Amino acid sequence: MRIAEAESVGMSSGRLANINHKLSAYVEEGHVAGFVTLVARHGEIFHLEAIGHRDAEESLPMKPDTIFRIYSMTKPITSVALMMLYERGKFQLIDPVSKYIPAFAKTRVLSGYGFLGKELVEQDPPMTIHHLLTHTAGLSYGFFYDTPIDDMYRDSIFRSETASLEEKILGMADLPLRHQPGAAWNYSIATDVCGYLVQVLADMPFEDFLQQEIFDPLGMVDTGFHIPADKLDRFAKLYQHRPSDGSFREYEGGPNIPAHDYTKPANSPSGGGGLVSTIGDYWQFARILLNRGESKDVRILGRKTLEFMTLNHLPQELLPIAIGLNTIGGRGFGLGFDVVLDPAQTGILNSTGAYGWSGAAATNFWVDPQERIVGIIMTQLMDNLLLFQADFRALVYQALVD
Repeated sequence: MRIAEAESVGMSSGRLANINHKLSAYVEEGHVAGFVTLVARHGEIFHLEAIGHRDAEESLPMKPDTIFRIYSMTKPITSVALMMLYERGKFQLIDPVSKYIPAFAKTRVLSGYGFLGKELVEQDPPMTIHHLLTHTAGLSYGFFYDTPIDDMYRDSIFRSETASLEEKILGMADLPLRHQPGAAWNYSIATDVCGYLVQVLADMPFEDFLQQEIFDPLGMVDTGFHIPADKLDRFAKLYQHRPSDGSFREYEGGPNIPAHDYTKPANSPSGGGGLVSTIGDYWQFARILLNRGESKDVRILGRKTLEFMTLNHLPQELLPIAIGLNTIGGRGFGLGFDVVLDPAQTGILNSTGAYGWSGAAATNFWVDPQERIVGIIMTQLMDNLLLFQADFRALVYQALVD
């Protein structure tokens, strides 16, 4: 990848050195194994840096081509794939999900508990594709402990390593919704349902659609749902944060995200969190977003479609959004991305209209149309309680000089 001079895109190379100083301290103090970071402006990469190790025990260094589990950074890719089919007239956002996945016509909503157990009512209004893309469908994830619905998710087919994508989604349609569609924002398996919708609407396997329509055209050669044997030496080890002393240990799986074998093709490719990628590959995807749907003579989405996706689609009464007890201040949600509404309320340097998302292993990216900036940070740390994502974003913006 060509690296431009920071000053040529209105950034200070001297001030950018603060990124290395801060992130290196996290590594040297034993909080994180390592990072790879990338920042671009006006379509030009001016910062690409690898710090620490992809495998701390074996002293294998982080490199720009290190492969990471990007978990929920899969969601924007899946959302873009679904909206590509929207552009081809395959559906309308107001269409009921049951029009394409009939099993959801019978999905009920938990309204409470009575003498005979769960009390279930009909969907009102019916779940739409717009509800899926905005995480307002009433679905859940199995991560939370404030509703019995999540207990059902933890014991469901969604956790199966052998079930197909179709089997999983049809199985989840048998479980009740935690709230009426549109009544609340709740982070959920909705984007996995979007992945299955891609499969149904495109009449091809979901993973094939991503490969043919996004990865191949953009040259995302290291992105997929599994890692071939000849690339495993580049795969970063997954660690877990120890809140007791701020150190890390190897991740062996947990109640929310079980350990997963990426050495073989996925039986059920997860549109919500199944992809692995490199920072260079994800830059190819983010550059399409920055360039309003087009890059290197390849157009993935129309300009108006991307503009629409990156608006806030949530009414005021559903804000602020939160994942569990973690409120995401100053942001709304579009069709697959969080969107900055009030930079002051985010508590960090930001721009109105900047959008992006994170992954469970502490990966993060954002696109800032106002400043024409893309920032990506990759690491592999589960249950992260550290603030290096916020540090990274602030250290990028403080280097702006033009």
